[in-house]
Amino acid sequence: MTGYSAAASIGHYIDGKHQAATSGREQAVYNPATGEVARQVQLGNAADLDRAVAAARAAFPAWADTPPIRRARHLLRFLELMRQHRDELAAMISAEHGKVFSDAQGEVTRGMDVIEFACGIPQLLKGDYSDQVSTGIDNWTLRQPLGVVAGITPFNFPCMVPCWMFPVAVACGNSFVLKPSERDPSASIRMAELMSEAGFPPGVFNVVQGDKLVVDALLHHADVAALSFVGSTPIAQYIYENAVRQGKRVQALGGAKNHLVVMPDANLEQAADALIGAAYGSAGERCMAISVGVLVGEVADKLIPKLAERAKNLIVREPMHADAEMGPIVTRAALQRIEDYIARGVSEGATLVADGRGLKVKGYEQGFFTGASLFDHVRPEMSIYREEIFGPVLCCVRVPDFAAALQLVNAHEYGNGVACYTSDGNIAREFARRVQTGMVGINVPIPVPMAWQGFGGWKRSLFGDMHVYGEEGVRFYTKQKSVMQRWPASIAKGAEFAMPVAK
Repeated sequence: MTGYSAAASIGHYIDGKHQAATSGREQAVYNPATGEVARQVQLGNAADLDRAVAAARAAFPAWADTPPIRRARHLLRFLELMRQHRDELAAMISAEHGKVFSDAQGEVTRGMDVIEFACGIPQLLKGDYSDQVSTGIDNWTLRQPLGVVAGITPFNFPCMVPCWMFPVAVACGNSFVLKPSERDPSASIRMAELMSEAGFPPGVFNVVQGDKLVVDALLHHADVAALSFVGSTPIAQYIYENAVRQGKRVQALGGAKNHLVVMPDANLEQAADALIGAAYGSAGERCMAISVGVLVGEVADKLIPKLAERAKNLIVREPMHADAEMGPIVTRAALQRIEDYIARGVSEGATLVADGRGLKVKGYEQGFFTGASLFDHVRPEMSIYREEIFGPVLCCVRVPDFAAALQLVNAHEYGNGVACYTSDGNIAREFARRVQTGMVGINVPIPVPMAWQGFGGWKRSLFGDMHVYGEEGVRFYTKQKSVMQRWPASIAKGAEFAMPVAK
């Protein structure tokens, strides 16, 4: 598979067609492997968003009235097109994000899982029915779409995270406006083209490129009923507070500091492989990356040498190479931020066992590369422990026992995902029950739920009440209506002034 080449300027996709931004503003999109500008993305404004919301609003009534089984058939055609174009989309992701090609293929596949789940929408929208709740009266519930809904998605999963949102939303009968990351915009436009090819009516799915101007316009637009967001905690809180103030329904997924606890009875080879893959896969630019190893008791002295050896021998190179295990960082600014954190960790007193800074890949010397970095003897008060680095940096904390490990995890402000490696069933059970996070892995390093389960964290990793996709997603993108019905032949004569009760 060769690298991705696209139009010199990426614009919007509104009402079933490509449209240019009216703002005249553009931002560079880089190839992170070479460090060169690959194309420009047009940054929209409030007027561009108004066009997209107007198209979505116009499409909504007919789309909401379309039977769910017919909406599902459109999704089935879209799913097949996504299968056919999986490698094309993966190449786009590798070229603009920097993750290795096999990882990008996996991202597209996990996005397709949610589309496949959404194809079951006729079953998922079934309500409850109660016959004869009172004499001659039946009661049932149904779920109806909200209207125009929107998603604001991050750079690290430009295909999968949008697919957490819009397939479920449109399956429920809503129309959708996507604001993707301006760092890697091409995959969103390609998916919009495939939606049109699958037969979705114009306006059902729209893409508006942009930055904070478009985000703020979404937050305050009166015709946007709900917002989904994935990104950092400060932005998640900002979006949640402002959108809720406008009366919108919101699910805003924030940051993470995911821990992997290694008990003394764990299989150390498996634990080492898990920590390396989960910490350095996708260059650590995952909200479910493991960034803290919690090493219990004597396990630390045995495990750190294994981790150091694997980290130092990680294959870092241009992401389209078949043997690449880690590619570049998405931007030069992100690379600098990550390496600044490493310097801070050293100054705070942590032991830098493997230093990935300053890595140069032959033939790609201007690319945004860094190697795998590993810290030992990290303490909870250090910034490299407390803050989300979002890069290939693994911080190891030593604790004396299981109780201390559990207390450490639960004391952190984030509660996205966590894992525990052990051979003890009772430890596994107690850990899963008592840990304060939204997603838990037992001998599974990255416990990302499947499409029918739903994804979301606890504490400051989630603002809102409902997780994304799965049945939680269906509830988020619909509102329940309760209907009580009685026909004239069963209506008693005379007005009734008391509270209705079963008779």
